[in-house]
Amino acid sequence: MNLTFHWFLPTSGDSRHVVGGGHGVRTGAAGGDRPPTVGYLSQIARAAEDLGFTGALTPTGAWCEDAWLTTAMVSQRTERLKFLVAFRPDGVSPTLAAQMASTYQRHTGGRLLVNVVTGGESREQRAYGDFLDKDGRYERTDEFLHIVRGLWAGERVTRTGKHLRVEEAELTRLPDPAPPVYFGGSSPLALRVAARHVDVYLTWGEPPAAVAGKIARVRELAEVHGRRVRFGIRLHVITRDTAEQAWAEARRLLDGFAPETVRAVQEGLARSESEGQRRMLALHGGGTDGLEIHPNLWAGIGLVRGGAGTALVGSHEEVADRIEEYHALGIEEFVLSGYPHLEEAYWFGEGVLPRLAARGLWSHPVARGAGGQPALEVPFVAAAR
Repeated sequence: MNLTFHWFLPTSGDSRHVVGGGHGVRTGAAGGDRPPTVGYLSQIARAAEDLGFTGALTPTGAWCEDAWLTTAMVSQRTERLKFLVAFRPDGVSPTLAAQMASTYQRHTGGRLLVNVVTGGESREQRAYGDFLDKDGRYERTDEFLHIVRGLWAGERVTRTGKHLRVEEAELTRLPDPAPPVYFGGSSPLALRVAARHVDVYLTWGEPPAAVAGKIARVRELAEVHGRRVRFGIRLHVITRDTAEQAWAEARRLLDGFAPETVRAVQEGLARSESEGQRRMLALHGGGTDGLEIHPNLWAGIGLVRGGAGTALVGSHEEVADRIEEYHALGIEEFVLSGYPHLEEAYWFGEGVLPRLAARGLWSHPVARGAGGQPALEVPFVAAAR
């Protein structure tokens, strides 16, 4: 099994400190340290590409730049990197969405991955003109994916659902290949949608026992539909030559969290309708003590940031161990990030990936032949940093 690693494009801005935002919380002012220009984001993307990451996740919401427009521009400055772009059922018709994805595939040489974002916060959804409640949003996502999948398969689709209706919809040019569908959500409705439609189910970085429970449930639901779902995990990462150096960096980030900022962010996140966000909050309880919730799994990021709030922290060897531990549960794809994203891509790419390659768990994408098997040897040398 060759593990897949994706990096992150910080389209709300980057910094040497944690840039907050998401799930109803405004982006922190630190985002202005490195504005999310196409030039800077392209620099991160090219670094990720060279280091061996397969793709890059781009967030969505009022607090960041538009994912589709931004990645379309960045794609023209890269050669191989794929883009995990938000696919939102709330803002565009399923036929147009399917067409956009098909166009993106042709103009990038098949480098689109779609991340279905149902929308977890009613307040933000209403700002975009979407007034469905949470259950209604998941019902719409289910209908949306039924239609989009049919169109990508070359079908002429007529469907009348509770929320969406199309008549004789079809694409004149099909995507080649059809983009893989990624999806995250922890509520019972979300898990059922995942089981019916998605290729990769993503979970935020919870302790292994909790992740194992999610994997088992999605597998069980998918088997009812005769489907197999792959699994991925979304984490931040702080990896250094020694554990002491990594934890010193975690403490530096924590020292930069003003108590009033933590209180304000936690009050905002407590109003979230997202089950995944509730689970993230439960990991740290809003306090700064006991943040290592599993060996090398640190919940400190979630004190000031919505969404993914945990980080792998440790030496390169320890981080590789934790990745192998998650892999043993069934995780095949890792979506990672770190502050700042340019430098942290190198720490992980030069420190952890060679160790995983030595264990036979990973190889550089340009070295893979047919079926994903290594076609040639690519030397890796861990930089002394």
